[in-house]
Amino acid sequence: MAIDLPQVALLGSPLLGPAVWRSCAHALIDRGWDVRVVPGLGRAPRGPDAVMEHLLDSLPVGRPLALVAHSNAGLYLPAVSAERRVLARVFVDAALPAASGATPLAPPGMHDFLCGLVGANGLLPPWTEWRSEEELAALFPDPASRSAVAAEQHRLPLSYFTATLDAPAGWTDGPAAYLAFDDTYQVERESAERWGWRVHTLPGEHLHQLVDPEGVAAAVDGLLRQQLDVPCT
Repeated sequence: MAIDLPQVALLGSPLLGPAVWRSCAHALIDRGWDVRVVPGLGRAPRGPDAVMEHLLDSLPVGRPLALVAHSNAGLYLPAVSAERRVLARVFVDAALPAASGATPLAPPGMHDFLCGLVGANGLLPPWTEWRSEEELAALFPDPASRSAVAAEQHRLPLSYFTATLDAPAGWTDGPAAYLAFDDTYQVERESAERWGWRVHTLPGEHLHQLVDPEGVAAAVDGLLRQQLDVPCT
């Protein structure tokens, strides 16, 4: 008997666009999933309310979902899960909200870093200009993927990162898993382990789903199926 799997929704950071997920989406489709890549925002969000509204507008009501969030999108996953029928969640090299209370959209160390980047107009440069050329080149498998990601970026105001986001009480108790690429999110990975989630690490940089979409899709597929208790294909 065929198993009715939920639709997999891939959420990207508000700083970037859906290009970070497209190759991996195709690899997940090949593994039997119905996949929705959440489109990018039409314009730079001024705060978290705009991001939440966009995410909820992009996700169907009533249909069972499996949510997969990358980077800053992880902060929104618990709040989105409270508004939709979500059966499984995977945080991919992602920020995590606090177990309770409000979470800043940028931790103190990152906020200090961003203050050094902001322009006179209050806007940050595009995300791909936050790193050195050497660091940036390591994130992408080829110039085409880099151009695609760069074309979808938004310049967010620094004020976006001074805002906070509330997560629903008890959000850590639901089905969830964490997929890390390196040690950037070591604290988050340790939190996931402490909360009893399944945690998996793939060696790579922050945009590893561009470099190895098949490997990342395989890891996400396994983590979803473990939460849903369905066999691998």
